[in-house]
Amino acid sequence: MSERNAELPAVPAGLVRGGFLLQDQPLPVLLEPVRALALGQALEWATSYRPWLEDVLHTHGAILFRDFPFSGAADFEAVVEALEPRLLPYTEGQSQRARVRSTIYTSTEYPADQDITLHNELSYTADPPRHLFFYCDIAPTSGGETPIADCREIFRHLPAEIRDPFVQRQVRYVKNMHGGKGFGKSWQEHFETDESGRVEEYLRQAGVEYDWKADGSLWTSQVRPAAVLHPHLGETVWFNQADLWHYSNLGAKGEALRRMLGEEALPTNAYYGDGGVIRHEDLDAIRQLFWQRASVFSWQAGDLLMIDNWRVAHGRKAFSGGRRILVAMA
Repeated sequence: MSERNAELPAVPAGLVRGGFLLQDQPLPVLLEPVRALALGQALEWATSYRPWLEDVLHTHGAILFRDFPFSGAADFEAVVEALEPRLLPYTEGQSQRARVRSTIYTSTEYPADQDITLHNELSYTADPPRHLFFYCDIAPTSGGETPIADCREIFRHLPAEIRDPFVQRQVRYVKNMHGGKGFGKSWQEHFETDESGRVEEYLRQAGVEYDWKADGSLWTSQVRPAAVLHPHLGETVWFNQADLWHYSNLGAKGEALRRMLGEEALPTNAYYGDGGVIRHEDLDAIRQLFWQRASVFSWQAGDLLMIDNWRVAHGRKAFSGGRRILVAMA
């Protein structure tokens, strides 16, 4: 685990105290109120100290707000809008989610007995979100943590023989979206519209290759960087979802799906940018490194986690109980 690269910026005097949640891990920074607050007071504080919070986020990558008076989706939306007025829809998102409010979604609805490998949200899009917000509406009985990892560390610790081909060749993301019946999400769900013309305009502007099939399905292909220069830190970060998109991420189920559908018809898959095949062993090594470098904490109801999506990857541990985590993107 990497050491903390900077001390916590001085917390403004008044309503909130700060520190590190995990003594042996650099993520996340913990902020707590020094006394009970009303929601309006918390929102006013967040708005007033937004520049300071951005400084903490850029310095450390993740902030956990704990014991603040946030209760339910409406409160979550209010505090997120106080911190980030421009929230984004989940356009082009591949995972199954439910919309709770206008730009508030459930976290990925994936079988509870399985982990979700760490990744940067929507890193395959032309304009990925800079910040993510997670709110614990219902804490799981056990497990269900949201591991987070510093992508600078992933870039630094990946063996050069794995990292360099990705950086040089980039990543090609290929997706097949049915028109209403089939595996995975439909194109209507991906783009949150039934209007094919709007989808085509979005794809053209984003530089995505696409093709409508005779059965009403939509095929897309886009090449994106495997690593990027962080806009605030000026450091290179690992920033892609090749290991998540590749069918090998599903293990034996992925191989069975490939045999049944054919590789060209898989709902999602990843290649090198030039179309070359990525070795399964390299993808496994990337997944393992993420888990090795991850910081893991237990959710408490009411927790709000803010992360720098370009610097910090996130995942999910398997769980039991009625876990409900809400998500917003900006």
